[in-house]
Amino acid sequence: MTIAEARLSDVSASTVWDGFKQLLPISAFVVVFGVAFGLAAVQQGLDVSSIMAMSSLVFAGAAQFAVLDLWGEQVPVIPLVMTVLAINARHLLMGATLYPWLRELPLAKRYGVMLVVSDANWAMAMQAFSRGKPGFGLLFGGGVALWVAWCIGSWLGIYFGSAIHDPVALGLDMVMGCFLLAMVAGGQKNMRIVVIWCVAAMASLAAYVYLPENSHVVVGALAGGILGAVWRDKSDER
Repeated sequence: MTIAEARLSDVSASTVWDGFKQLLPISAFVVVFGVAFGLAAVQQGLDVSSIMAMSSLVFAGAAQFAVLDLWGEQVPVIPLVMTVLAINARHLLMGATLYPWLRELPLAKRYGVMLVVSDANWAMAMQAFSRGKPGFGLLFGGGVALWVAWCIGSWLGIYFGSAIHDPVALGLDMVMGCFLLAMVAGGQKNMRIVVIWCVAAMASLAAYVYLPENSHVVVGALAGGILGAVWRDKSDER
């Protein structure tokens, strides 16, 4: 299947449901981190409606935890916004890699799909696309599964979060990283992909050493995204 053939028909009820089911296993770990966030937010003094609004509308675990560190009677808006942008800058790279397929969708559906894009469903969708298979069901259906899991976890954390004091101590913080590494290893393998990932990694490491905190996320995403946009795959042009 060429990119031009990966059209609206791939975003059907059946493919979305299949994508939802495929992401359910990893969603179990998302629930755990949602619980940790709900508990941390309660301890920080946020009320139930604010916590649930944040999880349902923002849907960005690491950024939400970072916001809690800046939360108080007087919220430093500019540092808060910059921190969230830095942590979520990887979405620049995700958007750049997904564009060849997303451009085939109508504008409303394109951004509707992107509302629930996160690390896990992006990685699985890209793996499907690289193999010439439909990936929109994974992207949207899987994203909905992760979003639901995050919201459920946040709600559980508000009322039952004390049962999980330290998910990092249990090694649960490594689950998503290992999952993404497995997706990258099993994805498309060619010189273009290898070079893009290497450039993004080197740029990120250099920024981590020499630039301010969290800037490595932005720099790595921009370096990989720009190279990917400039160095187009021949199949992208069909």
